[in-house]
Amino acid sequence: MATSVYRTLKSLNQATCRGLKAVSPLLDVQFPQSVVIPIRTKKRYFIPPAVGLKEKSHAEQEAKARAAGVVIRQEYMERAINVACTAGIVDPYVPPEGDARLSTLSKEGLKQRTEQLRQSAASQLAIRKIKDHDSEFSSKEFAVRAQEIFIEAHLALTQFNKEKLHSLVTERCYPEMVRGNRYKTLRWRFIESLEPPRVVHARCPDMVSKGNLYGQVTVRMHSRQTLAIYDRFGRLMLGNEEEPKDVLEYLVMERHLVNPYGCWRLHGKIVPAWAPPKDPIIKTVMIPGPKLKPDEEFVSLNYEVPKPKAVQWHK
Repeated sequence: MATSVYRTLKSLNQATCRGLKAVSPLLDVQFPQSVVIPIRTKKRYFIPPAVGLKEKSHAEQEAKARAAGVVIRQEYMERAINVACTAGIVDPYVPPEGDARLSTLSKEGLKQRTEQLRQSAASQLAIRKIKDHDSEFSSKEFAVRAQEIFIEAHLALTQFNKEKLHSLVTERCYPEMVRGNRYKTLRWRFIESLEPPRVVHARCPDMVSKGNLYGQVTVRMHSRQTLAIYDRFGRLMLGNEEEPKDVLEYLVMERHLVNPYGCWRLHGKIVPAWAPPKDPIIKTVMIPGPKLKPDEEFVSLNYEVPKPKAVQWHK
């Protein structure tokens, strides 16, 4: 019975198709052409373990994957380096406690002065190496030039001039200066120098190879400056534009001595351990309040800010 029904339907289908093909030239009927879409399936060599099974170690999973034919690429802990500057300050200068406060005529001041003379032997050797590659280097003239670079770099920072800032600071110092200043307004001004800047420390380290020398010179700068930082709402966060402060800083300048086109750039600052703590930052916080109508003002409502409820924290 099933065979007879199948034959009957097949014959009807063939007759219908022949009839349509015969009538199609007269009725101008176009039949859609068949489209062949190749489908390619991906064979899964590695099947992840089912949920609920006992967790296997990384070595067992790697062995199972290799047995299935999957090669796991080895992960390397790589770190990008920049040969234009060093990654930090080599043998940093340790400022004497009470600098810019003690007089050289006092007992403590004389002790610090003699200690500096003892430690200056390594600095003299480093200065000789620097002069071998930079014949125009002079300790007195370099301190003035370092102060000029410091002022130009901070003015470029307040104006957000990235191109000029890259030419004045190293690749290590640049992210430290611009980090967190995207939505802030900086107002900085150099007023005067209280003491002439002077070179207090010098080192000549090498990196990667023995002859790849870098010059690092620490300059002591005692000046008077003003600083004010505003947030994105225009509110004062730190400092005051009208109140100058005396600032004692130890600047580290660096140059790639082997590079004939290298120049001295700001590499970082040395903050002594005895330095006073920084002023706290005033943050702007949004307090939820009532929804005002167009004709209402917040002051006229006499709205009281609700105090947060006490929460019992359980250990």
